[in-house]
Order: sequence, then structure tokens, then C-alpha cells
Amino acid sequence: MKRKIVFRFLPLVCAVVLASCGGSEKKQEEGANKRAKVNTTIARTQPVERISTYTATVQADVINQITPATPGRIEKIFVEVGDRVQKGQLLVQMDASNLLQQTKQLENLERDYQRYNELLAVGGIAQQQVDQIKTQIDVLRTAINNINDNTQLRSPIYGVVTARNYDNGDVYAAQPIITVQQLNPVKARINVSESYFAKVKLGMSVDLNLDVYENEQFTGKVTLIYPTIDATTHTFGVEITIDNRDLKVRPGMYARVMVNFGTGESIVIPDRAVQKQAGANDKYVFTVVDGIARYNKVELGQRIGENYEIRAGINDGDVIVTDGQTRLIDGTEVEVLNQ
Repeated sequence: MKRKIVFRFLPLVCAVVLASCGGSEKKQEEGANKRAKVNTTIARTQPVERISTYTATVQADVINQITPATPGRIEKIFVEVGDRVQKGQLLVQMDASNLLQQTKQLENLERDYQRYNELLAVGGIAQQQVDQIKTQIDVLRTAINNINDNTQLRSPIYGVVTARNYDNGDVYAAQPIITVQQLNPVKARINVSESYFAKVKLGMSVDLNLDVYENEQFTGKVTLIYPTIDATTHTFGVEITIDNRDLKVRPGMYARVMVNFGTGESIVIPDRAVQKQAGANDKYVFTVVDGIARYNKVELGQRIGENYEIRAGINDGDVIVTDGQTRLIDGTEVEVLNQ
């Protein structure tokens, strides 16, 4: 009797067991389907050229503000904005009445000096009186030279007139009468991180791009390295001189200066692996560790084609997610498709 009861319930028990096994397999399959599917690559260290890009505004190599030493009336301005001028060229003639007065006084003193010498020769005057008038003549000649320099204003450089602030007959007060700038060469000043202080050398070549000339590259050379580091920014100044014989480069132009500091070893990963944190400027990548996605904030270096140099945040050999990371958060289980 008992055997009959056992055999009667045996199919029911088997059905329960089979149902239990099927449910377990189904749960495992559902768990696998819940894992985020991603593609990955391996972060590798490789040689990278240390090229840093800086922004700068082009400046004239020399700027001269043409002004007299004292206020006075302008008789004539001989140049206009855009004129090229030679070194020593007369640019502005100021009122010469003071110069004429001082010149007349000098002529009188010179005649007196001649008469004093004649009296000295016959013993009619003391040597001291002759010496005194000679001193007056020397002082007045120096004053006349100075007045002449401030009456006839000449260009101290070869350059281009870039500003004219007065007309003929105006009285000069404070603003420069004209401005002359030397446009060949021109220069750009950049601020470089102190970590590169030992790598910047006088004479080293740099490349420049100007927004106004989209497809043209210019070359400059480092001609001045500032000897101190700014304690606030931890940078130092570097001046770059650009040959400008054709005068294509003009002061005020916006420039991007690219400096090559040599080759170093850096981690490089595909650019598509790098994500930007919403609402912030942070950049991050996901790595895969034992089937789990891990969030890693990174510091980017330069862009190299379709890759990024990574300066901090991941290590050589890390498994980097390159596709599928938009569905990830830190701790998400993942299935790597391209293993």
C-alpha cells in the first residue's frame, strides 16, 4: 500500500524539482541579461611628444611714443597713420620760438667770449671772467641741443606710424602726438609652467598659428626667458620673436603658440573612452575590474589624433571601457563583448 502511495506522488515531486531547476536557470539568464554590455581596450604607456599650446597676443618689438618734453604748439605733422618711417626721419615740427630765442642768446654770448679773450690777452680782464662766460656758453649749447630735439621730433626706429592724436596747430598736452611701432620682427609673450623651466632654452624654435591665417603656420624663436617664477601662478614668462619681413603678422593678432618640450612616456587611450561630468568640467573613464565597472576621474594631457594622453587617474594595463559607458555607474556589473 505504501509503495502505491509513493509511486502515486513521484511524478508530482519530479515536476516540482524540474520546475525549481528551470526557475534557477531562468534567474541566471535574467541576471546575465542585466549586466551592461561594453567594449574595452588596454591602457598602454607609449612615447609622446610633450607639445603644449599657449595663447598670446602679438606685440610690436619696439613701440615709441613721439612726444616733446614740455607742452607746446604743433607747427606741422609730416606723417599719417600707416606711413613707414626711417630711423632719424623728421616726424613733427613743434613751435620754434623758444629755440630761436636761445640761439640768439648763444650768439651774443659767443661774441662776448671773443671780446673777453681779446681783453685777457692785453691784461684787461681776469681769467676767471673768461672761464665764467665759457661755462655759460657750454650750458646754453646743451640746453639748445635739448630744445632742438624737442622741437624737431624724429623717429628713433625704422617702423610704421600706428596712431596720430593731433592736427597741425594743436597744443600738445599729455597724449602722444604720434606712435611708431617696429613691426619687423614682432613678438609674443607666453606664461609657461614652472615644471618646464629647465626645458626652455634660448633660441629654441616654436610654431605659431594665427586665427586670421587659418591654414598657415609661422615659426618663432625664444629670445627671452624671465629669470623668476611667479609665486601665485607658478609660471614664468617667455618671449618669442617672429620674423616678419613681409609684415603679414600685425600687433594685436591672436596667436596660438606650440612649444615642443621633447618626448616622454605617457598613458594613451582612445578619445571615445573619455567622458565629461555633467555640470562640471571633470573628465572621467570607466575601468573594468573583476567584471565590475569602476569610475576614474582623469587628468587629460594633449590630444593625439583620435587619442588622449592621460596624465593622472589610471595606470598602465588598466582595462578601459570604450563603448557602452553611458549606461554605467560605479559598481555596475558588465559583460565585455570584445574579450
